Parts: sequence; C-alpha cells; structure tokens
Amino acid sequence: MAHLQLDQLRKVYPDGHVAVAGASFEVAEGELLAVVGPSGCGKTTLLRMVAGLEEISAGTLRIGGRVVNDVAPGKRDIAMVFQNYALYPHMTVAENLGFALRLRGLRADAIAERVGEAARMLELEGLLSRRPAQLSGGQRQRVALGRALVRQPQAFLLDEPLSNLDARLRAGMRVEIARLHRRLGATMLYVTHDQVEAMTLGERIVVMKDGEIQQIDTPMALYRRPANLFVAGFLGSPAMNLLPGTLLHEGRLWWQLADGARLPLPDGSLDPGLAGRELLLGVRPEHLRRTSEGEGVEAGVEVVEPVGSEVHVHLRLGTQPLVARLPPEEALPARGESLGLGVVPGQLHLFEPATGAALTVR
Repeated sequence: MAHLQLDQLRKVYPDGHVAVAGASFEVAEGELLAVVGPSGCGKTTLLRMVAGLEEISAGTLRIGGRVVNDVAPGKRDIAMVFQNYALYPHMTVAENLGFALRLRGLRADAIAERVGEAARMLELEGLLSRRPAQLSGGQRQRVALGRALVRQPQAFLLDEPLSNLDARLRAGMRVEIARLHRRLGATMLYVTHDQVEAMTLGERIVVMKDGEIQQIDTPMALYRRPANLFVAGFLGSPAMNLLPGTLLHEGRLWWQLADGARLPLPDGSLDPGLAGRELLLGVRPEHLRRTSEGEGVEAGVEVVEPVGSEVHVHLRLGTQPLVARLPPEEALPARGESLGLGVVPGQLHLFEPATGAALTVR
C-alpha cells in the first residue's frame, strides 16, 4: 500500500468554473480518509483527479512518492469503486471479478486464486455463477468492491459507493467496508455526501464546500471543535442550534436574542469580555438539558419526534427555533407545553457572523 500526497491540487474548467481550489492533504499508508461535503462541492472531481479521470489544472499529485500528474489512469496502480457499481451485465460474478486480471494477461490459475480469495472475504462464494441482474443491491456493491480488491492496488478510491442502497443495506455495507479496511490495512480515499458514513468510516475527514477544504481532522475533533459555521452545521443530526445574539453579564451570564428572549448560561462558560458583541452561539441538541421549574428558561414545545434511542424535541424560545435531544426514558412533553431548558457546561460554541470563523470558548 502507498500513501497519497495532494499539494495544492486545482481543477478549473474551460468556462472558468473552479471545481477544486488548491486542495492539500495526505492519506497515510493504510489510512481510510473520508472526503465529505454537499453535492457540487468538488469532492468527486477531486477523487477523479487522483484516479486520472480528470486532468489536473495545477498542483502536484504523488502516489507512493511518485509524481503522477501526467500518468495514465491504468498505470497509477489504484482501483476505483463507483456509485453505480459498473458491473458487466452479461458476465457472471466470477467473470466480473476476474475481468481486469484477464486484461492484464494473468494466468487462469492466478486469476482463480485471487477471485476465490476475494469471494471468501466478501462472502460471495455462493454467487459466483450468477449475473448482476440476479443480485441484490448489497451483493452488487460487494462484487464492485471485490473487483477492486482482486487488483491488489496501491490505493482504493471509493466514490459514494453506498448511495444507491437503502438505509439498512447502507448500515451493513459500512460495517463490511470497515472490516475490509481493517483486514487489508489498505490505503483508502472515500468520498461521500453522507456525514454518518464519513464519521463512522473515516479515521480522518476532509470537509469540503464550494471547492475548498474547510477543515481536516478526526471525526470527533470535527464534531467537538468545528473551525467554522459550515462545519458546525454540516456535521451532526439534528444540526447544531445557532442563536444570533449578544452575551449579557448581569451577575450571571445570559445569551440575549434579538427579540429580547434570554437563555441562561453556565457560570464561567464564556468570557465576560465578549459582552455586547453580536455573535452566533452554537449549542448541540444533546447539550440542551431539561431543567426543573424555575431553574432554566421556558421554551414552547412545537413538535416531539421519538426516534427510538432518543427523542428530538422542537421548541421555540421567543422567535428562535431550537432542537433538544432528550433520553427516551424521560416523560415526553406534549405539543403546546413549556419545557425548562438549560445548557450543559463546557459545551458552547461561538462564531463570528461576518466570517463564520469559530472563536475560542474558554
């Protein structure tokens, strides 16, 4: 396996559109790095540049220390798994798995050995004589993974490989890919728009927006310490509550919203020197806690969503909508009732409204 190095990689189309603006990061040997962002952010274009399917406008790409900007895709020694499986419908599973090896001129016994090994690893042994039309979506995706696997490449590139599967199959295939990565120790660059896939699979995550990298870090570091408003809002479901307002220091700390509504804050949670500045306060739904009567602030309950392991309560504080994530064992509030709310100490975020940059919170 090899490591990947992207140094100021840039893609500009003839019409002037900048799809990727100076992407720089490394994928360590044996690392699974996820690239996540909304549709149109440039993540698939970035992956295709690494694969050699898109020309690099500027910057340097190295695979295993070798500059490959002008190296043909077939000579980069990488394997790509596509969103749409790209299986040959007239071939059996075994023939699909071994096709690239036949093109390389490998002997039949060597092909059979690699195909058999991949089939055992991905539990495809009973399906080798079937054609793609006879397979489920999850089975087709395992064949697509197996076809990449048999090539024994220096790195695997995966472009939204689970997006065509239903929720149950996606969860199962996430586990399959994680197991495969752990077993192979493979270098993987994994592109997805799904934050759950990125958070559960990526040892590190690259967050992209509008062709630019917003932040690179481990999943929990991104979640706990987002660098800006975009990362804070993109990662997490339900999304982080963002409350425009000002800090008040009147014997204790309050967050005052534009309509005059106030949210009490834990003592020492914010620097009193920030009082009076117009900022954005960020609070994750799980960090809004239920309080006893008279202890916190009363917010009106609008919608209650029990989702099994947790309950999402949609509230309104003055004119500001909020979402709180509560444990299911608590008595559920009813629509139209009031719920006492407070903030968990040490779990606040502050952002500059103009730039979106995160501020240090003590």
